[in-house]
Amino acid sequence: MIQEVESHSHHISRQFNIELEDVKTRMLEMGGKVEKQLHDAINSLVSLDSELAQRVRDDDNLIDTLEVSIDGQCSRILARRQPAASDLRLILAIIKTIRDLERIGDESSKIAKMAIRLSQDGDLPKGSGEIQHIGELVRHMVHNALDAFARYDTDSAVAVTDEDEDVDEQYSAAIRAMIDCMQEEPAKIDSFLNLVWALRALERIGDHAKNISEHILYVVRGTDVRHGGLNR
Repeated sequence: MIQEVESHSHHISRQFNIELEDVKTRMLEMGGKVEKQLHDAINSLVSLDSELAQRVRDDDNLIDTLEVSIDGQCSRILARRQPAASDLRLILAIIKTIRDLERIGDESSKIAKMAIRLSQDGDLPKGSGEIQHIGELVRHMVHNALDAFARYDTDSAVAVTDEDEDVDEQYSAAIRAMIDCMQEEPAKIDSFLNLVWALRALERIGDHAKNISEHILYVVRGTDVRHGGLNR
């Protein structure tokens, strides 16, 4: 009888591990789609490709659907399995991460919207170089945050938080430069404002990538490192 109970418990434990791995895999797959959406959004802006930009905006519905589906899967696991300790932290971190991913998708869609507006003007004003540079930095952050989550790599997660500081500094410098450009070319102020909104979206994406890295530290270390609580 005891052996049957142990065998049954082992089966439940193994099935639970499969469910955890499945939901984590789905989250990472969602992350891959968001990465591509961000990549395409930046490319659509610097190349003034309105068709690519529209595809980015259309893809945002898929990202929203994935978030709802994965969130529902996590809720069912919480209800049925009532996980504790590290398993509970993992599920909570996945729920938070898919929300950050969904918001990265929203910000990517905003960048694509700016690309469509700028394509109608016919050319990019000064400052587009900063968009491409900061865009590459932010893409790198998102990719590294997801990679760190896949491997539970806390060192890489901490590195992402450091990268966010660099993005914030370069964002501030780019905004100051953009203001100077507006004063020099007031006739192009609408185009400059579209670039400003795109820069703002990129800065927010960096914040969400930092959030994901903090979720990883929560899973592994069991501590909340938000609001300056990072322990290196």
